Amino acid sequence: MSLDALVAALDYGSVLIFALTGALVASRAQLDPVGFIFMAALTAVGGGTLRDLILGREMVFWVAQPAYVVLAAGAALVVFWTAHLFESRYDWLVWLDSVALAVAVAAGAGVAMEGGFGAVIVIIMGVVTGTFGGLMRDVVGNEVPLVLKQGQLYLTAAFGGALVAVTLDWLGLARPQALIAGALVVWGLRAGSLWFGWRLPVYRPRPPRTRG
Repeated sequence: MSLDALVAALDYGSVLIFALTGALVASRAQLDPVGFIFMAALTAVGGGTLRDLILGREMVFWVAQPAYVVLAAGAALVVFWTAHLFESRYDWLVWLDSVALAVAVAAGAGVAMEGGFGAVIVIIMGVVTGTFGGLMRDVVGNEVPLVLKQGQLYLTAAFGGALVAVTLDWLGLARPQALIAGALVVWGLRAGSLWFGWRLPVYRPRPPRTRG
């Protein structure tokens, strides 16, 4: 698969899965169908929109191809009619978000690679694309942002996966394979944090030292 085809597939995949998470947040807030579509679309295209604006692309991806928004709206309506069937919508939300994060980080890194940007920008765009849609979803939906959950690997997972993709690309691995490997690392770190409690140490405030 060519890099162009893989990036397009990753964008579609991240839009679909992030849209499902946005609609699940809408179900927890008991919104109407229009609210479901708004939350799904905001989550689905938020990170990619910011990525494209920062990179100065000729056209934001969903403006150039409105099928992305149609896909998000369709996913929202499916969740509107089926959300009641899930015993724990929050569990579904968290695990779907972990998959969406992995796919979106790879998509963002791939777009930056296509644009000929250096390693630092590729990593930043991977993190931005993967995290900002979910952050906007949680803030608008009045949920505690997953990206800010204390001690959980979220930004770290996104950064780690993007770094792996860049490193493998630098070592000469084909870019599609490097991006797929990066996505697997993102999901592995995030899933390990959720399942096994993997986490980094968090800051603990301490009283200032006093001079004797």
